[in-house]
Amino acid sequence: MKKKIGSVTLFFAGWLLLYFNLGYLTDSIVYSIFQLAKDSPLTAAIYFFIYEVPKVLLLLTLIVFVVGIIRTYFSPERTRKMLGGKRQFTGNVLAAMLGIVTPFCSCSAIPLFLGFIESGIPLGVTFSFLISAPMINEVALVLLFGLFGWETALLYMSTGLIIAILSGYFIGRLQLERYVEDWVYTTKAVGIEIMEEHFTPADRLNAGVEAVKDIVGKVWMYILIGIAVGAGIHGYVPENFMASIMGKSAWWSVPISVLLGIPMYSNAAGIIPIVQALLEKGASLGTVLAFMMSVIGLSLPELIILRKVLKLPLILTFVGVVGTGIIIVGYLFNFIY
Repeated sequence: MKKKIGSVTLFFAGWLLLYFNLGYLTDSIVYSIFQLAKDSPLTAAIYFFIYEVPKVLLLLTLIVFVVGIIRTYFSPERTRKMLGGKRQFTGNVLAAMLGIVTPFCSCSAIPLFLGFIESGIPLGVTFSFLISAPMINEVALVLLFGLFGWETALLYMSTGLIIAILSGYFIGRLQLERYVEDWVYTTKAVGIEIMEEHFTPADRLNAGVEAVKDIVGKVWMYILIGIAVGAGIHGYVPENFMASIMGKSAWWSVPISVLLGIPMYSNAAGIIPIVQALLEKGASLGTVLAFMMSVIGLSLPELIILRKVLKLPLILTFVGVVGTGIIIVGYLFNFIY
C-alpha cells in the first residue's frame, strides 16, 4: 500500500509540475526550438496544438483517475437512487444542476457521462449533465460577471440551464438507447459486478488506474484529431471576418455563428476573451453568446470522442436538439439587447 501511495504522490507531483508549466514549455518549443514568428497564423495553430494536446490529456487523465476512485464508493443501485429513481424531468434538472458545479470542459465531462450510462442512469439525464457541465460552470460565470456584469452572467446561466434540461428531456423521450455503442453496456455489466464488492484503499487506486487505461486508451487518438482541426481553424480564421458576419441585422448571423463555433475547440476560459474581442469589433451579444455556447457545448473534439460511445444518429440528434436551443437563445439575447 505504501508503494501505491508513493506512486500516486509521484504522479500528482509530476502532473502539477507539467500542467502549471505548459505555457513556459510551449513557449520554449515554439519560439526557441522551432523559432517561429509570433504573429503568423501557422505559429498560432502550432502553438494551440502543442499547448492544448497535453493540457486536455492531463486533465482527462486526472479526472478519469479521480472519477474511477469515486465510483468505487457508489454502487449502481445507489447511483440510480440519486438520479435514476426520480421522474425523468426531475432527473434532468438534478443532472443539469450537478453540471453547473463541475468545472469540466466538454472532453473531460465525458468520463462522467460514461459513468452515468454504466450505472444505469437514463440516457436523457446523462445528456443534461453532458450539456451543462462544460457550458455552465463557475469559470464561465465569473468571467462573464467580470466582463459584462451580473445580469449577463445570470441570463447566460439561466438559458444554458434551460437548454441542458430541455435537450436532455427531449432526447430521453425519443428513447434512443439503441444508438449507444454496445461496448458501453458491456462495461456497465462488468462494472456492476465489481462495484458491489468491498474495496480496500489499494483496490480503489487500482480502479482509478484501470479507468485511465480503459477510457483514455480508447479516446486519445480522437482527441489529437479534434484538436488538430481546431488548431487549424484557430490559427487561420481571423476575428475580423467572424465579427463581420455576427451583426444583429442579418437574420442568418445566429445559425451561421453556431455552425462556425462547433469546430473551434476551447473551454470557457479560452473562449470568453475572444467573445469580448468580437463584441468590441461590433458583433451582437446574442450572436456571440450563441457562438460561445456552440464552441463550449458542441465542440468538435467532444463530438469525435462521443462517436466512440454513441452511434451517428444519436450524435446528430444531440447536435440538432442542442443547436436549436442555442439558436433560440441567440435570437432571444439579440432581441433583449
